[in-house]
Amino acid sequence: MSTQQDSDAELVNQPAAYWTGVAYEALIAYIRARQAEKGYTQPQFWLLRNLSVNDISPDGEGMTLPELQEAMTSYIRAEDDLAAEADVLLEQGWLTRDAEDRLWLTPEGEQARIDMAGIAPAIGAVLHEGIDDADYITTVKVLQRLIRNAGGTVA
Repeated sequence: MSTQQDSDAELVNQPAAYWTGVAYEALIAYIRARQAEKGYTQPQFWLLRNLSVNDISPDGEGMTLPELQEAMTSYIRAEDDLAAEADVLLEQGWLTRDAEDRLWLTPEGEQARIDMAGIAPAIGAVLHEGIDDADYITTVKVLQRLIRNAGGTVA
């Protein structure tokens, strides 16, 4: 694909799948780099979120790694090693493991989750820079329509 500023006539024929893939990789790389600067990984954040009753977990109950893997199936990346990431969080005291091999969020882990979530607005602001809300909304709606046109479902 070209790297110059294409005309609208050229853009209309560009493959959306190519550009959505490029955008996905660039966005994930940016987000993960900002999180790494703060000393944690995206999968660590997801583990904490999925175990927090104040976030994704509906009941705050512990979960096994396979249950967490299943819960994250739509966004976990192939290179993400949840077992290794959980081990880091266990060592930090942000998670505990019970006799049934279920992971539980500790109060320190909940505070870490809150702290981690605190950088999301700054990341979002950088990514939205130069894009007005109307254009962003249109872009998301167009992507949702492309997904439906391809037979996918929009959550």
